[in-house]
Amino acid sequence: MAEDASIFDRAFEEIELIGRHIEMLKVTKRMQPIGIIRLSEELGIPKHKVRYSLRLLEKDGLIIATNEGAMVSDKYEEFMRGVSAQFESLIDRIETIKKG
Repeated sequence: MAEDASIFDRAFEEIELIGRHIEMLKVTKRMQPIGIIRLSEELGIPKHKVRYSLRLLEKDGLIIATNEGAMVSDKYEEFMRGVSAQFESLIDRIETIKKG
């Protein structure tokens, strides 16, 4: 890591990645089945990043790969209901650290 890199850089990168995954899930739900090229176009994200996200989402059981393209699994609704709670937990943790 570069000398002038912030100790927060990795955290910001992870938040961006989480945002990309969530947006990809929403677009997939709306347009399913959807292929990598179409997802890339819809999200304005390079295909290699779409592939990476799809791989992780499939590993977590949130995306199902089909011959026609990606589809959300039956875990989607429960996951999306929990997103706000997960963000609140992150915010609470950050607030605790700030008060330190």
